[in-house]
Amino acid sequence: MSASLRVLLVGDAMGKPGRQALQRILPEWRRTGRADFIIANGENLAGGKGITADTAAEIIEAGADVLTTGNHVWDNKGAFDVIGRDPRILRPANYPAGMDIPGCGHGLYAVHGMPLKIGVLNVLGRVLMPPIDCPFRAAREALPFLSNETPIIFVDFHAEATSEKIYMGWHLDGHVTCVFGTHTHVLTADERLLHKGTAYITDIGMTGGYDGVIGVKIESVTDKFLRLMPGRHEVCDRNVCMSGALVTLDPATGRALAIERVFEKAHL
Repeated sequence: MSASLRVLLVGDAMGKPGRQALQRILPEWRRTGRADFIIANGENLAGGKGITADTAAEIIEAGADVLTTGNHVWDNKGAFDVIGRDPRILRPANYPAGMDIPGCGHGLYAVHGMPLKIGVLNVLGRVLMPPIDCPFRAAREALPFLSNETPIIFVDFHAEATSEKIYMGWHLDGHVTCVFGTHTHVLTADERLLHKGTAYITDIGMTGGYDGVIGVKIESVTDKFLRLMPGRHEVCDRNVCMSGALVTLDPATGRALAIERVFEKAHL
């Protein structure tokens, strides 16, 4: 078994520019062995809101092993054609029980060429977000299933509030390999190893056009901010970059050894 394992975490991919960026960048990461496993947030793959079977397939073919999502997962009706049908695509785990929600919020995945499994858990925050069950309890309830199979567990906490995300890090410290935040589309500079060996970062940012406003064209939000009127959001395709983090871990214990920010221009 390798002395260490590298897992790339990819921030929310926005629409076609985000998909094109990953199609260009991820194969090179795979070819050069910079990452052994890739987790990408795909809730904005289809036109900036939602996910479809075709858009998910593009990112999986590019090299992603698992796609996590968030509060926009159902914004495109195409989600119902893929959520629950492909175990590599997760939706948040903390929907109320008994609601017959398609899909699952956690899964176990093989690492190519290694006798390893990686557990991935996807949960949704509650602060300034739609009503949903407690993410902290949902995470704890999912852990026994995952930890019985592997010590390597990654948690995508899709949430708005930094305080809620930071608490999740401490809540799961020593129980998982990494807690990483998604949703705000801004890569934070607080990556660290917590006291009991869990890697943490508040948000891994966005893969998309950076000469816009969190992935949409500036003109799309002018009415909203200047005139307080609704406007149609158009995905930004200028200055497209991939944002995320790279976690190095001990595969025998699941303990994180290092976490570093990743920001790479796509050169589309």
